[in-house]
Amino acid sequence: MKIAVLMGGRSSEREISLRTGRGVAQALRNLGHDVAAIDAANGRLLPAGEEERAALPAESLEPAGEAALARPETLAGSDVVFIALHGAAGENGTLQALLDLAGKTYTGSGMLASALAMNKAVSKRLFLQAGIPTPRWTLLSPGESGATLETAELGGFPLVVKPNEEGSSVGLTIVREAAALPAAIKLAATAPLHATGDSAHGMGEVLIEEFIEGRELTVAVLGDRALPVVEIQPKSGLYDYESKYTAGRSEYFCPADLPEAVAVRVRDLGLEAARVLGCRGVSRADFRLARDGVIHCLEVNTVPGMTPTSLVPMAARAAGLSYDQLVQKMIDLAIEDARRRSGQPLGA
Repeated sequence: MKIAVLMGGRSSEREISLRTGRGVAQALRNLGHDVAAIDAANGRLLPAGEEERAALPAESLEPAGEAALARPETLAGSDVVFIALHGAAGENGTLQALLDLAGKTYTGSGMLASALAMNKAVSKRLFLQAGIPTPRWTLLSPGESGATLETAELGGFPLVVKPNEEGSSVGLTIVREAAALPAAIKLAATAPLHATGDSAHGMGEVLIEEFIEGRELTVAVLGDRALPVVEIQPKSGLYDYESKYTAGRSEYFCPADLPEAVAVRVRDLGLEAARVLGCRGVSRADFRLARDGVIHCLEVNTVPGMTPTSLVPMAARAAGLSYDQLVQKMIDLAIEDARRRSGQPLGA
């Protein structure tokens, strides 16, 4: 089967996307597929083994290079597009809409689910409507300073301040006193701009959220199945970008050491969060287990990291799936979903 792996791009998560893409491309080759690795930042085809050499910083790339993906020849001949892009256009529904228009089968969630999950405030509203607990929050519009913010309505300090539409904890700050709030809001509003060097990106919306003291949990959803729960224990106490992607900064436990009833509840909430947003393929829901036992859903990632040491492969291993088997299952789910949407028999 001919599979195009889209990786890189120009988002703040470019480096992680390249790592994901390298792992996926190698797994697909191990499985015997014909793989075309493509840097979504410029539509450039990366010859086998050259993904490692593609790690140019985002600021050195041409503006709006993703437009190259709209050229028919870029993805011509591919049976399936494997989306290994994190953040920005790769995860917010823009790319999915393009692939829908091109009639391409692709991994993961569709346009609407991707857009809903990327917008944290919108997804939290949907969680509440579905009875899924989520921390209290407020949303600041671009350029809003937060000067009139009623922190008591969010439980007081500490507070979590982060971009409304970013991943990998880019621009996230735990604010413990009022004096630190303006700087945290500025960082969250401008984090995408600084990470990509894109002067057109501008200021973004900022989510200010109640801080939940407790345990950091995540559950991956594979099709209609919730994988074992992973517990994350960052040594710094904050699961930020450095804690996620620097070796030794965090410890992981899978399956998490939880009472069975709690583990079942977390898995059920992960499935429900994915269902509410309309996710397909693989997604990952992040939670905080509060000290009072309440499980709070923070967000859902529709294109979770797929480096060999990422959380989804970790959970898959605990469920008896190797990395290569997980990647093949994602391809199989993409094909099944495409056939279901087109009305074709699943065995066709």
